[in-house]
Amino acid sequence: MFEVESIIVDHKDVIHDVVFDYYGRRMATCSSDQTVKIWDENEQGEWAVTSSWKAHSGSIWRVSWAHPEFGQVLATCSFDRTASVWEEVLGEKVGGTMTPARRWVKRTILVDSRTSVTDVEFAPKYLGLLLATASADGVIRIYEAPDIMNLSQWSVQHEITNKLPLSCLSWNTSMYMLSSQLLAAGSDETATATGKVFIFAYSENARKCVKVDTINDITDPVTDLAFAPNAGRSFHMLAVASKDLYIVNIRGTSDATGTSKLDIQTVKHTDHNCPVWRVCWNMFATMLISTGDDGCVRIWRMNYSKKWKCAAELKADGSGPSYEPTLNSPSLPSSAATTAKYYKKGIISNPNQVPWH
Repeated sequence: MFEVESIIVDHKDVIHDVVFDYYGRRMATCSSDQTVKIWDENEQGEWAVTSSWKAHSGSIWRVSWAHPEFGQVLATCSFDRTASVWEEVLGEKVGGTMTPARRWVKRTILVDSRTSVTDVEFAPKYLGLLLATASADGVIRIYEAPDIMNLSQWSVQHEITNKLPLSCLSWNTSMYMLSSQLLAAGSDETATATGKVFIFAYSENARKCVKVDTINDITDPVTDLAFAPNAGRSFHMLAVASKDLYIVNIRGTSDATGTSKLDIQTVKHTDHNCPVWRVCWNMFATMLISTGDDGCVRIWRMNYSKKWKCAAELKADGSGPSYEPTLNSPSLPSSAATTAKYYKKGIISNPNQVPWH
Protein backbone atom coordinates (compact mmCIF):
# COMPACT_ATOMS: atom_id res chain seq x y z
CA MET A 1 0.00 0.00 0.00
CA PHE A 2 1.33 3.42 -0.96
CA GLU A 3 0.52 6.74 0.65
CA VAL A 4 1.09 10.14 -0.94
CA GLU A 5 2.18 12.88 1.47
CA SER A 6 2.60 16.49 0.36
CA ILE A 7 5.38 18.52 2.02
CA ILE A 8 5.63 22.30 1.77
CA VAL A 9 9.35 22.84 1.21
CA ASP A 10 9.45 26.64 1.12
CA HIS A 11 12.02 26.76 -1.68
CA LYS A 12 11.71 29.92 -3.78
CA ASP A 13 12.45 28.25 -7.10
CA VAL A 14 12.56 24.90 -8.88
CA ILE A 15 13.74 21.93 -6.78
CA HIS A 16 16.35 19.96 -8.71
CA ASP A 17 17.22 17.13 -6.34
CA VAL A 18 15.83 15.29 -3.32
CA VAL A 19 18.09 12.72 -1.64
CA PHE A 20 17.63 10.56 1.47
CA ASP A 21 20.54 9.68 3.69
CA TYR A 22 21.78 6.12 4.26
CA TYR A 23 19.14 5.34 6.90
CA GLY A 24 16.24 7.14 5.22
CA ARG A 25 15.65 9.36 8.28
CA ARG A 26 17.13 12.56 6.83
CA MET A 27 16.51 14.27 3.53
CA ALA A 28 18.36 16.97 1.58
CA THR A 29 16.85 19.20 -1.09
CA CYS A 30 18.48 21.73 -3.41
CA SER A 31 17.03 24.33 -5.70
CA SER A 32 17.60 27.12 -8.19
CA ASP A 33 17.12 29.50 -5.26
CA GLN A 34 20.76 28.61 -4.41
CA THR A 35 19.85 27.03 -1.08
CA VAL A 36 20.13 23.58 0.49
CA LYS A 37 17.64 22.38 3.09
CA ILE A 38 18.06 19.47 5.50
CA TRP A 39 14.94 17.67 6.70
CA ASP A 40 14.62 15.34 9.68
CA GLU A 41 11.81 12.89 10.37
CA ASN A 42 10.34 12.97 13.87
CA GLU A 43 8.76 10.11 15.81
CA GLN A 44 5.35 10.86 14.28
CA GLY A 45 6.74 10.43 10.77
CA GLU A 46 6.54 14.16 9.98
CA TRP A 47 9.30 15.96 8.10
CA ALA A 48 10.63 19.32 9.29
CA VAL A 49 13.46 21.59 8.15
CA THR A 50 16.34 21.56 10.63
CA SER A 51 18.92 23.45 8.54
CA SER A 52 18.79 25.80 5.56
CA TRP A 53 21.56 27.86 4.01
CA LYS A 54 22.73 29.49 0.78
CA ALA A 55 25.29 27.07 -0.64
CA HIS A 56 26.20 28.50 -4.06
CA SER A 57 25.90 31.59 -6.23
CA GLY A 58 23.99 29.73 -8.95
CA SER A 59 21.37 27.03 -9.37
CA ILE A 60 22.23 23.90 -7.37
CA TRP A 61 21.77 20.82 -9.53
CA ARG A 62 22.58 17.88 -7.26
CA VAL A 63 23.27 16.90 -3.67
CA SER A 64 24.86 13.69 -2.36
CA TRP A 65 25.23 12.14 1.10
CA ALA A 66 28.45 10.43 2.10
CA HIS A 67 28.31 7.11 3.94
CA PRO A 68 27.59 7.75 7.66
CA GLU A 69 30.89 6.09 8.54
CA PHE A 70 32.48 9.38 7.44
CA GLY A 71 30.08 11.52 9.48
CA GLN A 72 27.24 13.76 8.35
CA VAL A 73 28.81 14.95 5.10
CA LEU A 74 27.16 16.41 2.00
CA ALA A 75 28.40 17.38 -1.45
CA THR A 76 26.67 19.86 -3.75
CA CYS A 77 27.29 21.03 -7.32
CA SER A 78 26.11 24.10 -9.10
CA PHE A 79 25.81 26.18 -12.25
CA ASP A 80 28.46 28.46 -10.70
CA ARG A 81 31.08 25.90 -11.88
CA THR A 82 31.93 24.64 -8.41
CA ALA A 83 31.27 21.68 -6.13
CA SER A 84 31.32 22.01 -2.35
CA VAL A 85 31.69 19.61 0.57
CA TRP A 86 29.73 20.32 3.76
CA GLU A 87 29.92 18.76 7.21
CA GLU A 88 27.47 19.00 10.08
CA VAL A 89 29.08 20.00 13.38
CA LEU A 90 27.73 20.43 16.89
CA GLY A 91 27.70 23.91 18.36
CA GLU A 92 26.94 25.25 21.80
CA LYS A 93 24.09 23.86 23.87
CA VAL A 94 20.87 25.81 23.48
CA GLY A 95 18.03 26.49 25.93
CA GLY A 96 16.85 24.50 28.92
CA THR A 97 17.03 21.21 27.03
CA MET A 98 20.80 21.62 26.72
CA THR A 99 20.58 20.19 23.20
CA PRO A 100 23.65 21.09 21.12
CA ALA A 101 22.84 23.26 18.11
CA ARG A 102 23.79 21.80 14.76
CA ARG A 103 25.11 23.73 11.80
CA TRP A 104 26.63 22.90 8.44
CA VAL A 105 30.15 24.10 7.68
CA LYS A 106 31.70 24.36 4.23
CA ARG A 107 34.84 22.22 4.37
CA THR A 108 36.09 22.78 0.82
CA ILE A 109 35.15 24.16 -2.56
CA LEU A 110 36.29 22.38 -5.74
CA VAL A 111 36.96 24.87 -8.54
CA ASP A 112 38.62 22.74 -11.24
CA SER A 113 35.69 22.87 -13.67
CA ARG A 114 35.41 25.68 -16.21
CA THR A 115 31.74 25.01 -16.88
CA SER A 116 28.63 24.06 -14.91
CA VAL A 117 29.13 21.07 -12.61
CA THR A 118 26.09 18.96 -13.45
CA ASP A 119 26.37 16.05 -11.02
CA VAL A 120 28.23 14.98 -7.89
CA GLU A 121 28.23 11.64 -6.08
CA PHE A 122 30.22 9.98 -3.30
CA ALA A 123 31.75 6.60 -4.10
CA PRO A 124 30.77 3.38 -2.31
CA LYS A 125 32.21 3.05 1.19
CA TYR A 126 34.68 0.28 0.33
CA LEU A 127 36.56 2.67 -2.00
CA GLY A 128 37.15 5.18 0.78
CA LEU A 129 36.09 8.81 0.77
CA LEU A 130 35.99 9.45 -2.98
CA LEU A 131 33.86 12.03 -4.75
CA ALA A 132 33.07 12.12 -8.48
CA THR A 133 31.87 15.19 -10.38
CA ALA A 134 30.58 15.52 -13.93
CA SER A 135 30.72 18.78 -15.88
CA ALA A 136 29.10 20.28 -18.93
CA ASP A 137 32.54 20.32 -20.61
CA GLY A 138 32.52 16.51 -20.66
CA VAL A 139 35.04 15.96 -17.87
CA ILE A 140 34.66 13.56 -14.95
CA ARG A 141 36.88 14.32 -11.97
CA ILE A 142 37.38 11.89 -9.10
CA TYR A 143 38.58 13.47 -5.87
CA GLU A 144 39.95 11.76 -2.77
CA ALA A 145 40.20 12.96 0.82
CA PRO A 146 43.47 11.40 2.07
CA ASP A 147 42.58 12.18 5.68
CA ILE A 148 38.92 11.67 6.53
CA MET A 149 39.42 13.76 9.64
CA ASN A 150 40.41 16.75 7.50
CA LEU A 151 37.78 17.34 4.83
CA SER A 152 39.38 20.58 3.70
CA GLN A 153 41.98 18.68 1.68
CA TRP A 154 40.89 16.98 -1.55
CA SER A 155 43.10 15.93 -4.44
CA VAL A 156 42.18 14.97 -8.01
CA GLN A 157 42.92 11.25 -8.49
CA HIS A 158 41.51 10.83 -11.99
CA GLU A 159 40.37 13.18 -14.73
CA ILE A 160 38.44 11.57 -17.58
CA THR A 161 37.72 13.60 -20.71
CA ASN A 162 34.69 12.85 -22.87
CA LYS A 163 33.76 14.38 -26.22
CA LEU A 164 30.14 15.06 -25.25
CA PRO A 165 28.89 17.22 -22.37
CA LEU A 166 27.84 15.21 -19.33
CA SER A 167 24.60 15.58 -17.37
CA CYS A 168 24.74 12.77 -14.78
CA LEU A 169 26.85 9.97 -13.35
CA SER A 170 26.46 6.94 -11.09
CA TRP A 171 28.88 4.75 -9.15
CA ASN A 172 28.45 0.99 -9.24
CA THR A 173 28.23 -0.29 -5.66
CA SER A 174 29.18 -3.88 -6.48
CA MET A 175 32.70 -5.34 -6.52
CA TYR A 176 31.65 -8.31 -8.67
CA MET A 177 33.86 -8.77 -11.76
CA LEU A 178 34.72 -5.98 -14.17
CA SER A 179 36.44 -3.44 -11.89
CA SER A 180 36.46 -2.24 -8.31
CA GLN A 181 35.83 1.26 -9.66
CA LEU A 182 33.02 1.21 -12.20
CA LEU A 183 30.85 4.17 -13.02
CA ALA A 184 28.48 5.29 -15.74
CA ALA A 185 27.84 8.76 -17.13
CA GLY A 186 25.16 10.16 -19.40
CA SER A 187 24.99 13.09 -21.79
CA ASP A 188 22.04 15.38 -22.56
CA GLU A 189 23.57 16.53 -25.85
CA THR A 190 20.96 16.78 -28.63
CA ALA A 191 22.97 17.57 -31.78
CA THR A 192 24.24 14.06 -32.60
CA ALA A 193 22.47 10.71 -32.79
CA THR A 194 25.22 8.74 -31.06
CA GLY A 195 25.33 6.71 -27.87
CA LYS A 196 24.69 8.88 -24.80
CA VAL A 197 25.66 6.49 -21.97
CA PHE A 198 29.32 5.71 -21.24
CA ILE A 199 30.86 3.08 -18.97
CA PHE A 200 34.17 3.82 -17.23
CA ALA A 201 36.37 1.47 -15.22
CA TYR A 202 39.72 1.53 -13.48
CA SER A 203 42.48 0.00 -15.59
CA GLU A 204 45.29 -1.69 -13.67
CA ASN A 205 47.58 -1.45 -16.71
CA ALA A 206 47.01 2.25 -17.33
CA ARG A 207 46.68 3.04 -13.61
CA LYS A 208 43.71 5.29 -14.28
CA CYS A 209 40.00 5.26 -15.09
CA VAL A 210 39.26 4.83 -18.78
CA LYS A 211 36.16 4.51 -20.93
CA VAL A 212 35.49 0.85 -21.63
CA ASP A 213 32.23 0.98 -23.57
CA THR A 214 29.40 3.13 -24.95
CA ILE A 215 25.76 2.04 -24.88
CA ASN A 216 24.81 2.87 -28.46
CA ASP A 217 21.18 1.77 -28.06
CA ILE A 218 20.43 4.99 -26.15
CA THR A 219 20.81 7.96 -28.52
CA ASP A 220 18.36 10.43 -26.92
CA PRO A 221 19.48 12.94 -24.27
CA VAL A 222 19.99 11.32 -20.87
CA THR A 223 18.78 13.15 -17.75
CA ASP A 224 19.59 10.57 -15.07
CA LEU A 225 21.00 7.10 -14.50
CA ALA A 226 21.53 4.84 -11.51
CA PHE A 227 23.31 1.55 -10.91
CA ALA A 228 21.26 -0.95 -8.92
CA PRO A 229 22.61 -2.09 -5.55
CA ASN A 230 24.10 -5.54 -5.80
CA ALA A 231 22.04 -8.27 -4.16
CA GLY A 232 23.84 -11.43 -5.16
CA ARG A 233 23.51 -11.03 -8.92
CA SER A 234 26.29 -12.09 -11.27
CA PHE A 235 25.69 -9.03 -13.47
CA HIS A 236 25.08 -5.30 -13.07
CA MET A 237 21.86 -3.40 -13.72
CA LEU A 238 21.74 0.23 -14.81
CA ALA A 239 18.54 2.28 -15.07
CA VAL A 240 18.61 5.18 -17.53
CA ALA A 241 16.17 8.08 -17.80
CA SER A 242 15.91 9.46 -21.32
CA LYS A 243 13.11 9.87 -23.83
CA ASP A 244 11.99 6.53 -22.41
CA LEU A 245 13.05 4.37 -19.48
CA TYR A 246 15.86 1.90 -20.15
CA ILE A 247 17.08 -0.98 -18.01
CA VAL A 248 20.54 -2.17 -18.98
CA ASN A 249 22.12 -5.49 -17.95
CA ILE A 250 25.93 -5.48 -18.00
CA ARG A 251 27.93 -8.70 -17.84
CA GLY A 252 31.66 -9.23 -17.97
CA THR A 253 32.82 -11.78 -20.56
CA SER A 254 36.04 -12.82 -22.28
CA ASP A 255 36.70 -13.53 -25.94
CA ALA A 256 38.78 -16.38 -27.38
CA THR A 257 42.01 -14.51 -26.69
CA GLY A 258 41.11 -13.95 -23.03
CA THR A 259 40.46 -10.23 -23.47
CA SER A 260 37.75 -8.94 -21.15
CA LYS A 261 34.76 -7.18 -22.65
CA LEU A 262 31.24 -6.20 -21.72
CA ASP A 263 28.06 -7.95 -22.79
CA ILE A 264 25.37 -5.22 -22.71
CA GLN A 265 21.64 -5.88 -23.06
CA THR A 266 19.26 -2.92 -23.19
CA VAL A 267 15.49 -3.05 -22.71
CA LYS A 268 13.30 -0.01 -23.40
CA HIS A 269 10.07 0.72 -21.51
CA THR A 270 7.64 3.24 -22.99
CA ASP A 271 4.94 3.32 -20.28
CA HIS A 272 5.61 6.97 -19.45
CA ASN A 273 4.90 8.08 -23.05
CA CYS A 274 7.01 11.16 -22.29
CA PRO A 275 10.57 12.07 -21.28
CA VAL A 276 11.71 10.41 -18.05
CA TRP A 277 13.52 12.66 -15.57
CA ARG A 278 14.73 10.61 -12.62
CA VAL A 279 15.31 6.97 -11.66
CA CYS A 280 16.26 5.31 -8.36
CA TRP A 281 16.34 1.81 -6.84
CA ASN A 282 15.37 0.42 -3.47
CA MET A 283 18.18 -1.04 -1.39
CA PHE A 284 17.64 -4.63 -2.62
CA ALA A 285 17.21 -3.68 -6.30
CA THR A 286 13.83 -5.41 -6.35
CA MET A 287 12.02 -2.17 -7.12
CA LEU A 288 12.76 0.69 -9.52
CA ILE A 289 11.11 4.11 -9.30
CA SER A 290 10.91 6.55 -12.22
CA THR A 291 9.39 10.00 -12.76
CA GLY A 292 8.47 11.73 -15.99
CA ASP A 293 6.88 14.70 -17.68
CA ASP A 294 3.47 13.07 -17.20
CA GLY A 295 3.56 14.08 -13.53
CA CYS A 296 3.53 10.43 -12.40
CA VAL A 297 5.84 8.28 -10.33
CA ARG A 298 5.97 4.74 -11.63
CA ILE A 299 7.10 1.77 -9.56
CA TRP A 300 8.59 -1.14 -11.48
CA ARG A 301 9.07 -4.71 -10.33
CA MET A 302 10.30 -7.87 -11.98
CA ASN A 303 7.58 -10.43 -12.75
CA TYR A 304 7.72 -14.22 -12.75
CA SER A 305 9.28 -14.29 -16.25
CA LYS A 306 12.11 -11.96 -15.11
CA LYS A 307 10.79 -8.98 -17.05
CA TRP A 308 10.40 -5.54 -15.51
CA LYS A 309 6.82 -4.31 -15.50
CA CYS A 310 5.09 -1.26 -14.07
CA ALA A 311 3.50 -2.37 -10.79
CA ALA A 312 1.97 0.91 -9.63
CA GLU A 313 1.48 4.49 -10.73
CA LEU A 314 1.45 7.36 -8.26
CA LYS A 315 0.03 10.67 -9.41
CA ALA A 316 1.38 13.98 -8.20
CA ASP A 317 -2.09 15.31 -7.37
CA GLY A 318 -2.41 12.70 -4.64
CA SER A 319 -5.20 10.81 -6.39
CA GLY A 320 -3.59 7.59 -5.24
CA PRO A 321 -1.88 4.66 -6.89
CA SER A 322 -3.34 2.77 -9.78
CA TYR A 323 -2.10 -0.78 -9.87
CA GLU A 324 -1.10 -2.68 -12.96
CA PRO A 325 -2.18 -6.34 -13.11
CA THR A 326 1.02 -7.31 -14.89
CA LEU A 327 2.87 -8.89 -11.99
CA ASN A 328 0.37 -11.63 -11.20
CA SER A 329 1.68 -15.14 -11.46
CA PRO A 330 0.19 -17.23 -14.27
CA SER A 331 -3.13 -18.68 -13.20
CA LEU A 332 -4.97 -21.79 -14.33
CA PRO A 333 -8.07 -21.45 -16.46
CA SER A 334 -11.26 -21.69 -14.43
CA SER A 335 -12.14 -25.00 -16.06
CA ALA A 336 -8.79 -26.46 -15.07
CA ALA A 337 -9.11 -25.19 -11.53
CA THR A 338 -12.49 -26.83 -11.05
CA THR A 339 -11.40 -30.19 -12.47
CA ALA A 340 -8.03 -30.51 -10.68
CA LYS A 341 -7.81 -33.62 -8.49
CA TYR A 342 -5.23 -34.89 -6.01
CA TYR A 343 -4.32 -38.58 -5.60
CA LYS A 344 -2.67 -40.26 -2.63
CA LYS A 345 0.52 -41.93 -3.88
CA GLY A 346 1.88 -43.36 -0.66
CA ILE A 347 2.91 -42.81 2.96
CA ILE A 348 6.29 -41.74 4.35
CA SER A 349 6.73 -43.74 7.55
CA ASN A 350 10.44 -43.15 8.14
CA PRO A 351 12.00 -39.65 8.30
CA ASN A 352 15.04 -40.97 6.43
CA GLN A 353 12.82 -41.37 3.38
CA VAL A 354 12.38 -37.60 3.10
CA PRO A 355 14.74 -36.14 0.46
CA TRP A 356 16.68 -33.16 1.79
CA HIS A 357 17.51 -30.27 -0.51
